[in-house]
Amino acid sequence: MRLSSVLSLLLAVCFAAPACAQEIQMQPFVVDHFSRVDSPADVSFLLDAPAGRDGHITVKGGHFVKPNGERFRIWGVNLTGWTRGSTLLPPKKEASMWAAEMARFGINCVRFHFLDLPTRDPAAAGFGRGRPAGLLDRNSNTTQVFDANALDRLDFFVSELKKHGIYTNLNLNVGLTYREGDGVPDWDVIRITKGMTYVGERMLELQRDYARRLLTHYNPYTKSEYRHEPAVAFVEIVNENSVFEFWSRNWLNGELTKENRVPQLDFTPYYKRVLDDKYQKWLAENKTPQELAELRRLAGVGAGEAIPRTRRGDFRDTPDELFYTEAEFYTFIERGFFLGMKSFLKDELGVKSLIIATADHTYWIPPQPLIRTTSLLDGVDGHVYWEHPSIWGRRNTPMVNEPLGSTIVKLSRSPMAGKPYTVSETNHPNPNEYAAEMIPILAAYGAFHDWDGIYFYTFEPKVGDRWERYVTDNFDITLDPVKMIQMSVGALLFSRPDVAPAEKTVLRTYSTRQVYESNRLSEAERPYFTPGFPLSIPLRHGSRIEAFDSEPTATFSDELNPPYISDTGELIWRDSDENGGLVTIETPRTQALVGFIRDNQGVAVRHIKPEIKNDFAVVTLSSLTPEPLWKCSNLLLTACSRWQNTGSQWNDRRTMWGRGPRSEGWGTDPTLIEPVNGWLILRDLDGAVRVELIPLDGAAKPIGSPIQAKMVEEGWEIPLGEPATTWYRIAITR
Repeated sequence: MRLSSVLSLLLAVCFAAPACAQEIQMQPFVVDHFSRVDSPADVSFLLDAPAGRDGHITVKGGHFVKPNGERFRIWGVNLTGWTRGSTLLPPKKEASMWAAEMARFGINCVRFHFLDLPTRDPAAAGFGRGRPAGLLDRNSNTTQVFDANALDRLDFFVSELKKHGIYTNLNLNVGLTYREGDGVPDWDVIRITKGMTYVGERMLELQRDYARRLLTHYNPYTKSEYRHEPAVAFVEIVNENSVFEFWSRNWLNGELTKENRVPQLDFTPYYKRVLDDKYQKWLAENKTPQELAELRRLAGVGAGEAIPRTRRGDFRDTPDELFYTEAEFYTFIERGFFLGMKSFLKDELGVKSLIIATADHTYWIPPQPLIRTTSLLDGVDGHVYWEHPSIWGRRNTPMVNEPLGSTIVKLSRSPMAGKPYTVSETNHPNPNEYAAEMIPILAAYGAFHDWDGIYFYTFEPKVGDRWERYVTDNFDITLDPVKMIQMSVGALLFSRPDVAPAEKTVLRTYSTRQVYESNRLSEAERPYFTPGFPLSIPLRHGSRIEAFDSEPTATFSDELNPPYISDTGELIWRDSDENGGLVTIETPRTQALVGFIRDNQGVAVRHIKPEIKNDFAVVTLSSLTPEPLWKCSNLLLTACSRWQNTGSQWNDRRTMWGRGPRSEGWGTDPTLIEPVNGWLILRDLDGAVRVELIPLDGAAKPIGSPIQAKMVEEGWEIPLGEPATTWYRIAITR
């Protein structure tokens, strides 16, 4: 019986961890926001409080700046409330705590996502599970009434965020679904009003009405209307919404009816007719009789007949002139919508915040047509996830092994020269055993590309006593023992910023024909949809679009093989089939090794020489003062590897836990980490006479007594693994 028990335990350990990491036991580590107090490990010193103290964020020289001309780089999170006990708008008694906690991790801007959803009944079973609760009165027959209590919570939370130096990004149209009293045709058929929002007249009217009601609302705590509030840095018009996306994905067919609930998004027959009518009217107003006759001939229709639009399956066979004409029409629709909304917000409402249109959010669809329009507003935005949970095939793989398919390369396709660029949604969604790579790589390469902001999706404040004490969602980072801890070092890398911008930026230009023709390119050309563009360029240099409707870029530099070395020399991405990928970051104030450290023996950075037992790990070392590492006395060390919930169970392919989020396969509390085991030698700590390692718990409080580093020939040796944690403070006496 004893032998049977031992074998069962061994099998359980083998199932819980990859074969190469079986010798390292998973141990509990719980992020505890409610017990957190100010700590020497905080990075809130990066924030200026109150937010908007001297006025609004503006654009100068292609970047966001404060009134004094200082760069403003967003290190942010989305606020949602998908899981039970989570909330988009915390109660007033907890709002200050959450604002202070986010500031401690260096978060300086929050993106209020899904405010356009109805409230939920707190007494209802499963409250907070399934979708966030927004501002709309759940008892109203229209979407034109705000819930007074929800609006009060928003007002107070915005005020508390402002006090702690955290700016606000207000999203307008995200998840809105209309109701009978709104007078919207097909309100009971449409699920999420994307695509149709560009052409439905009643929808256009209601979008303006919602913006007016929200942005002219007076916040009694900040004593200003949102349209004039300097802590409201940004207003986003729509989320992940593009007519070009609907065209490319064959969603303009009018096949959505009550009887035919198509699994994908689509127009209803009514909105298809609206779009068809707009197309014929636009053709009549913008094409000569001779041009119309030629288009009818190419389309195979008779004189006076309507010129049909093109379905996705016919793109390649459609004559160029007919195809480009339709693409020109969709450009007219999108451009008119965004410029019209910006004019409404700025000229009619007097909004002083910067206006963002929508994000380039589908890397398998050409970005040029959408970015050409969104770049007419105050900034360009992008969304990318590494192995989104909607991908049910191959996933749970390390990005560090696929540099040319990385989120860095995908996101780098969107920035425009002379325009701020933000990433308002990104994540390595759960479960992913290699998610520890995400924040250091994104922060480092984001700073290298001189981007203006990164928001992670998503952060979910917990409320009351009905929330689970473990990670229960694909996207929530709030209790993540790796991502949440790494937010601090990410803020140092990106916001401070510790990584220098690229010395060279590779610019590319497109002709009008190229912009339209990109819609017909094979998906094999993703993510750039620019034939001949070497995907290693964004790992070596900056990358931006210089112009549309211009002479196209003729040639690009040759593709290089790994390692990919940034032109500053601070970032190196090693990619080896034999040893696995490894990214090194080597700057004066932050250094890191990200990936398969153990199998890349001999790779070190100036201040860190590792001897790690884990097959996959991420180690970062940062100065918590303005001084460089070699002379700093207060350092932040993170050491992260895999994590899981107690009892989480992988499917047979080891791609997901159970059958989906919040299922039994996700396990329960406490959350467990695979501690990084081994040793580090800290080198070149000038004048150090004593080095102490202080392990921190999930509330940033010391665990036990400090561990004394040993002086060795090469520097100071510190042990890792006991006690189990993902972060440490290092105190140096000189």
